[in-house]
Amino acid sequence: MLTAIALAWPVLPLHAEEIGEVSTVFRFLGKNDRIVIEAYDDPKVEGVSCYVSRARTGGISGTVGLAEDTADASIACRQVGDTLRFTAKLPRQEEVFSERQSIVFKRLHIVRVVDPLRNTLVYLTYSDRLIEGSPKNGVTAVPVPRSNPIPLKK
Repeated sequence: MLTAIALAWPVLPLHAEEIGEVSTVFRFLGKNDRIVIEAYDDPKVEGVSCYVSRARTGGISGTVGLAEDTADASIACRQVGDTLRFTAKLPRQEEVFSERQSIVFKRLHIVRVVDPLRNTLVYLTYSDRLIEGSPKNGVTAVPVPRSNPIPLKK
């Protein structure tokens, strides 16, 4: 069992894959402010990937990882494989991914919500802080064919 986990570990997505970016503000020192596009593969649903675009602060503080990025984010999740395969039973709601957006206080979250009535996976992205969150969010849905019912945890 431990050997199987050790062999599978390197192929599991540990972070987002940055697939593109555009510059929005020129900075004389450090990186420019930019919008990045990142891909996240759902670890329990093979064949679904989520694409998130979000702002990244540049300058010296952004280059060394001390800047706080804004809470603006957009998400689009799609079926990217020929079929969807569930690797485990899914809870009705689960955090799929979380990543820090500032040195300590702010995090980006992607949450999967199962809509069993419509046999659909709904993904939500938002940011929060240690003390307060932001109402800014993005939502997208991936319909699953009725011939492939979503396995739910009881």
